[in-house]
Amino acid sequence: MKTRPRLQHLVLWVAVLALSMTSAAGQTHRDWSYNLSLYEVNVRQYTPEGTFAAFSTHLDRLQDMGVRILWIMPIHPIGQENRLGGLGSYYSVRDYLDVNPEFGTLDDFKALVQEIHDRGMYVIMDWVANHTAWDNPLTIDHPEWYVTDTSGNFIPPPGTNWSDVIELDYSQRGLRDYMIDAMRFWVEEVGVDGFRCDAVSFVPDDFWTEAITELKAVRPDLLMLAEGDGRRWHDAGFDMTFGWGLYGFGGGVLKRIADGADSVPDFSLFVEAENVTYSDGEYRLYFTSNHDENSWHGTTTELFGDASEVFAALTATISGMPLIYSGQEAGLDTRLLFFDKDLIPWRDHPNANLYLTLLQLKRDNEALWNGRAGGAPERILTTDNSNVYAFARSKDEDKILAIANLSDQPRGVSLLGSRFPGTYADVFTGATSQLTNATVFSLPAWGYRVFATTPTNTASAAGGVPLPASAVAFPNPFATTLTIEYTLSAPANVTLTVYDLLGREVRALTRGPDSAGRHRVQVEVKDLSPGPYVYRLKVGNRVITRSLTLAR
Repeated sequence: MKTRPRLQHLVLWVAVLALSMTSAAGQTHRDWSYNLSLYEVNVRQYTPEGTFAAFSTHLDRLQDMGVRILWIMPIHPIGQENRLGGLGSYYSVRDYLDVNPEFGTLDDFKALVQEIHDRGMYVIMDWVANHTAWDNPLTIDHPEWYVTDTSGNFIPPPGTNWSDVIELDYSQRGLRDYMIDAMRFWVEEVGVDGFRCDAVSFVPDDFWTEAITELKAVRPDLLMLAEGDGRRWHDAGFDMTFGWGLYGFGGGVLKRIADGADSVPDFSLFVEAENVTYSDGEYRLYFTSNHDENSWHGTTTELFGDASEVFAALTATISGMPLIYSGQEAGLDTRLLFFDKDLIPWRDHPNANLYLTLLQLKRDNEALWNGRAGGAPERILTTDNSNVYAFARSKDEDKILAIANLSDQPRGVSLLGSRFPGTYADVFTGATSQLTNATVFSLPAWGYRVFATTPTNTASAAGGVPLPASAVAFPNPFATTLTIEYTLSAPANVTLTVYDLLGREVRALTRGPDSAGRHRVQVEVKDLSPGPYVYRLKVGNRVITRSLTLAR
């Protein structure tokens, strides 16, 4: 006798089918970038060899540190004509479709991208759309694509001292098509996961809108980062913008605080303005250094002195996505030459553990996730609001509390209000304590504390098992092997299942029991057909379901 399917099974298949259909169509970078941070790679200065292959030997270390997105400075051949210094500027592009032979070959770069992807990491490449080298072949093949003076001569970008490059003319339809096609090449043929677009304000906004639209038609989950500040670039289609107002070009709130010109109220106003301006979940990039800051404005020690560490902690916890520049984990305290070889002085340094802890916290604690996936910072008033800034962020069961002394004198403070009291663990020491309004925090000059709650309801109502703190599949899209990573707050039985578009089970992986901590499962999918899939991670009665795309 035929029987009717059980209702709960039917509901599950319908839910999986609906998610597959909507997620595959609406996949964005947020499917993989929601809890990640950015690391800028200066290939030339990273190793004595200065090659892609030599840099790849650092991938395991960076992965262990918690780095998941690598921004690689321009990799293209560098112009010879009017070259600055002995090796020239990365940003003087002689050929958009090739790589700098000093770094290796195109195949070497493809191999590096594959190695990055194999580790569940992502790579965005620097893109220079505004100008080219004087000896770029386009000057001969398409001289009409360049801005010229009244005598018909090529010119550097107006208002700059960039004597080694010449300005492109985006009123030319052919140039726009060429530039978009060139970017598409690196997406389709090499597999980069996005672009950091240089000097976006020097290029018409409508070009960026057109380019991003066309590129995301090829790959919807690209991450597009604008080297610009303001909603203007999000409106143009970018996913993330530089938070220059926090720090950049030798200025910003952090620099003024270090100099004694600004204080906690100014920092609070900045945070409030960011929350209002970017309330729809757009990503913001925060940092204490990058290639421009280090080479032209100073090291973090020069710029911030003893405040360097607290500023690093703030940029990693306040909101947005934090950026680490090559060598910061080694306490980089020299200005790297921009146009010549100048090797990063690698050494053991406390910054390595600082960043490891902060990046791990960001990945595992939903309160710190990027954009709308995380929690907005809420200021906690203290008994010394002029010198100490405290804030909390929360999302579902996760919460963090940070307290920063933004002054050059020791401070003892208590926190006010009912927003924060509870049981917390110090993220750096692991010590657990009950924090109340009576708790006094003794902070040294430029001192800080960061706490995270241990969820009080990690047990489900039905089974008494802990909830997963996070779950992510990579790479996505994937080709032959899929890796699914998740974190448990305590030991639990775990079931992991992959479904096709029709809700049919194609892989069933009963994991349990798993120990507390991070776990990684690899799934072979060579026999599956290309297309959308979903995976379902079940811990007790808590289920996480996310979309996947199998691409050949």
